[in-house]
Amino acid sequence: MGRAPHSLVEDHTPDAVSARLEERHKPSYLHDFIYGAIDGAVTTFAVVAGVQGASLDETIVIILGVANLVADGFSMAVSNFLGSRAERQQRERARRVEERHIREIPEGEREEIRQIFAAKGFKGEDLEKVVDVITSDPELWIETMMSEEHGFASTTRNEFRAAASTFAAFVAIGALPLIVYFLDAAGLKIANLFVWSAAITGVAFFIVGALKSRFVDQSAWRSGLETLAIGGLAAALAYAAGALLQGVA
Repeated sequence: MGRAPHSLVEDHTPDAVSARLEERHKPSYLHDFIYGAIDGAVTTFAVVAGVQGASLDETIVIILGVANLVADGFSMAVSNFLGSRAERQQRERARRVEERHIREIPEGEREEIRQIFAAKGFKGEDLEKVVDVITSDPELWIETMMSEEHGFASTTRNEFRAAASTFAAFVAIGALPLIVYFLDAAGLKIANLFVWSAAITGVAFFIVGALKSRFVDQSAWRSGLETLAIGGLAAALAYAAGALLQGVA
C-alpha cells in the first residue's frame, strides 16, 4: 500500500483534526448565498429575455428587472427565514421533549442510548462504559439523543443570517443582467445590450454553478455548465413567451 500524500498527512495531525472538528460546529450560510444567487440570475435574466422577446422598450427591462430584484428577492428571503426558523423551533421542541424524558424516565432513555450504540457494534462491557459515560453528562446525553434519535445537526443556523445571505446574493447576482441597461440609460451608449447582458449572465451562471459544486459530488466544470444550461433554458422559455405575447404588449 502506497504512502498517503504529505498534505493528507498534515490534515490529520492532532491539531489539524481539532481545528477541523471545531470548524464543523460553525453553521455555514454559503448554500443560502448560492441558492439566492442562482435564482436571482435566472429570474432577472428571464425578465430581460421576456422583454427582449416581446420587443418592448429597453426601459421596461429596468423597471421589471428592479421590481423582480426587490419583490422576488424579498419573497425568497422571507421563505428561507420562515423555513430556517421552523427548523430551529422543531429542534428546540425535540430538545425539550428529551430533557423531560431524561428527567422523568432516565432508565428508559439509558436503554435508548444502549440500543443506539449496540446497533453501532458496541457490546458487553464496552457498551456499558459508553452508556455510563454519555449518561453521566446531561448535555452530552441530550445532544446524543438529538443527533442519533432525531437526526438533528449539532449546530443551529440563525434564520436572520440565512435570509440575509439569500437576499444579498439574489440582489447582487440578479443585478448583473441589468448592468448594461443601467449604463445605457445613464448615457453610455452600448450596442447589442441583450447580447452583453446574456454574456454577463452566462458567466455568472457558470461561476455560481461552480461554487455549488462544493455541496455536491460533482466537478466545478460540470456543475457550472449544468447551471449555465438550466439558466439558458429558463431564458429561452422567457424569450419565447415574450415573442408569443408580443402582439398583446
